Amino acid sequence: MTFFKTLLATILGFFISMGICFILFLIFISVMISSVVGGAKGEEVSVKDNSVLELSFEEPLVDYGERITFKDFDYTSESYNGLNATLKAIENAKTDKRIKGIYLKSTGNIGGLAFAQELRKALEDFKTSGKFILAYSDEISQLDYYLQTVADKVYISQLGSVALRGLSSEVLFFKGLQEKSGVQMEVIRHGKYKSAVESFLDNKMSDNNRKQLTELLSAMWNVIVTDIAKSRNIPVEKLNEIATNVGGRTAQLAKNNGLIDGILFRDEFEQIICDKTGSKSIDKVDFINIEDYAEAVVGKVAGKHSKNKIAVIYADGEIMQGEGRAKIVGNETIIRALRKASDNKDIKAIVLRINSPGGDALASELMHREIEVTKKKKKVYVSMGNYAASGGYYIACNANRIFAEAGTITGSIGVFGVIPNVNALATNWGINAETVSTHPNAQFYSVFQKPTEQFKKEMTESIEQVYTVFLDRVAKGRGKTVAQIDSIAQGRVWSGKEALANGLVDEIGSLNDAIAYAAKDNGLKEYRTVSYPTFEMDFKAMFRRFGANLRGENLRNEMGVEAYEVYQEVKRIAQQRGVQAHLEYDVKLK
Repeated sequence: MTFFKTLLATILGFFISMGICFILFLIFISVMISSVVGGAKGEEVSVKDNSVLELSFEEPLVDYGERITFKDFDYTSESYNGLNATLKAIENAKTDKRIKGIYLKSTGNIGGLAFAQELRKALEDFKTSGKFILAYSDEISQLDYYLQTVADKVYISQLGSVALRGLSSEVLFFKGLQEKSGVQMEVIRHGKYKSAVESFLDNKMSDNNRKQLTELLSAMWNVIVTDIAKSRNIPVEKLNEIATNVGGRTAQLAKNNGLIDGILFRDEFEQIICDKTGSKSIDKVDFINIEDYAEAVVGKVAGKHSKNKIAVIYADGEIMQGEGRAKIVGNETIIRALRKASDNKDIKAIVLRINSPGGDALASELMHREIEVTKKKKKVYVSMGNYAASGGYYIACNANRIFAEAGTITGSIGVFGVIPNVNALATNWGINAETVSTHPNAQFYSVFQKPTEQFKKEMTESIEQVYTVFLDRVAKGRGKTVAQIDSIAQGRVWSGKEALANGLVDEIGSLNDAIAYAAKDNGLKEYRTVSYPTFEMDFKAMFRRFGANLRGENLRNEMGVEAYEVYQEVKRIAQQRGVQAHLEYDVKLK
């Protein structure tokens, strides 16, 4: 009898242990999915009456809150941390009786001027509802201030400041580092303004690069200061004077100069919120984050039952060959999305949303070709985000119509190749490489040996060929001659407003403007949008990405944000393969 009791207890203990392990496994998988996807919360979000929508971005705003299908679980997760979901949420909040107003908070994570412009337009439209928009922060970054000036009132705390001081861009040069380390970057380029590789060739900025960067920053600053002037009723000349003197460096200076409406403690601002919502205390006001609200309402907007659809395909990130993922535009992924949209009878038009500084030239060419094929069935419209430059412009140039924000960075029609060489380092360390081959040019290149003249010749020919094809694609897409395009190409970057004047885009407008135009152009009175692509992920890819996220977070914490960004940029350049059509630099506005 004792034996059977022991056996039963053992069996029961085994199953209990298995059950606990299974539950822990599910929790572990849930944590991994949450880490990988980021925006998925796994619980239903409810919107309460008397809510205030909080527009703050704790993480950098991306263009597309990605949709991921986990093949091993038959589960699809969608993030709502993208600009696409944010704009839809603001649009819905305009008529949502539960939302009484919007609270803007500065976090410095808007991401770029074009994103800020689109958010401003959405908020200006929201204001027509008569609902309030109030801004309150301890400190306001420059780009956040540009957005917050759309508010009815802008407040900061007693020790706060407004960082209105003009724009600048810092470019790092690595020639001296190469000489000291023995690691040389072999560079071949086309375009007198193609400065993406200038950092490896010199220790200072060229006159052409300084000229184009100065003009680009001036154009972007003009967009910022013009809109602020209208919102705050301060002349542009006065705003430039304030920026020169850093007239927002203290709360009192900011108030004296008309940059803000008041200096308040947090509890004083909360009382204003209570007065606006008719609440007795701040505890009676439900603040709901924009991401949570988007999760609750996106997909439940007008037109959701309409059979007519407009596909919005997001090309967000650096262009590479193969499959795409978050912040990577893979040609296979975009081509597959174009074909799905093209073959779907309910989809009447396609809007390609491009937020990319460029990348691999071959991948850009393959996507360009697929757009040409798609246009035989359906019209393709392009909406540009913060960037649609170099390879990003390559895939935009043959669209039926191109929209860009005034602050979009585009153009950069030029190509280059960068390959690392460690010959000097190997020699210093006593490493000698010798080659045996069947033909004189069997070995195209070795990182351990000095580049041969044949290598330089072939690389130059490849660069020139790609540039010639690039010019031809743009000329045909924009209805101009190759000579006309070459005169505004050479790697030169342009703001969206300048690109309009040069004929590189057709209209200044947002993603919503592009969608509205596509609907009108195709005679659609009622329609709904569907977003592509959906990224597929298996167990192996999920574990790999989970590990990469942890490593990246640890590195960022140890190195600091600025040092980590430099590390990421050097790593990106070192991993480039083949001919690149890439923007010169990442202009960060804060």
